[in-house]
Amino acid sequence: MREKLESLCRRFDELTARMSDPSIYDDMVAYKKLTKEVAQLEPIVKTWRCLEDLRAEYDEALMMLEEPDEELRELAKEELKTVGRERERLEADLQILLLPRDPNDDKNVILEIRAGAGGEEAALFASDLFRMYSRFAEKQKWRVEMLSFNESDNGGYKEVIANLCGDQVYSVLKFEGGVHRVQRVPATESQGRIHTSTCTVAVMVEAEDVELNVPDTELRIDTYRASGAGGQHVNRTESAIRITHLPTGTVVTCQDEKSQHKNKARAMKVLKARLLDLAQAAQHAERTDERRAMVGTGDRSERIRTYNYPQGRVTDHRIGLTLYKLSDIIDGSLESVTDPLRAHVQASLLEEQKRDVI
Repeated sequence: MREKLESLCRRFDELTARMSDPSIYDDMVAYKKLTKEVAQLEPIVKTWRCLEDLRAEYDEALMMLEEPDEELRELAKEELKTVGRERERLEADLQILLLPRDPNDDKNVILEIRAGAGGEEAALFASDLFRMYSRFAEKQKWRVEMLSFNESDNGGYKEVIANLCGDQVYSVLKFEGGVHRVQRVPATESQGRIHTSTCTVAVMVEAEDVELNVPDTELRIDTYRASGAGGQHVNRTESAIRITHLPTGTVVTCQDEKSQHKNKARAMKVLKARLLDLAQAAQHAERTDERRAMVGTGDRSERIRTYNYPQGRVTDHRIGLTLYKLSDIIDGSLESVTDPLRAHVQASLLEEQKRDVI
């Protein structure tokens, strides 16, 4: 392990030296790749070097225990306790930093929210979920671009699709996929009865062109007139786009922009994300048991969370987490849920790593 860490330190020093060379900016692709690797190595290297400094301090304190001066020995004992606690903390941090990385963690995502059982109330809940994720994204300084939406009669969403871009988006949101359930009294309920509705959330990696090449021969592209509000534009312009991926039967539509080219670009972005999601799901199929042990299968049909409004409660069923702070979470404080989920996965991976060593 020490050899591996020292090798990572040498690699980090080499990369930081290369970044000081002005010629690196001549190739922006290489520069971005370089900065990404530096960002990944930096926390590991800093933690390891802090640990090495603490080990030196610990050894010095041990030597002080041999001093004839009783006061110095007492100081050494206190130093050993302090340094020992800090060493344990950093060693635990280092273990987590050295866990295998998900190659998708740094990527942007396509977020899809669809109303499920519950009719209009489910559509209103879909709107609430989209607002929750949008506000959370704002706190994280991510950019949110709505790609497509289908509104219900009362202002909710039958479906809404958005592109979330920023730092570590997939890493934070990848456990949000599944069925979200709401229990509350609808505004239209005259007798005060609690209704249960559901929405399905999908979090898909935004596919890059280098990752997924979709030949034109596999696509059928149809144009049609957009429906809904829009006046003369709706009646006269065939700007809406429907793209069908023939091998899989996957269909994506987009009609939100007046430009046919913009609608096509947005539809292709969603289509590629769905196709990449299908491919990755097939790759992960053999790891289903392992994934279920962490935070469920990730399947969109799996019920993952309940939002109970009368009790002000949010429950994540995968890790048995219950929080009585529903209003804060719905208003965008989603880290109350995402942080424990990520910690649970890290603990599972550490346990698995220990079993492999044994």
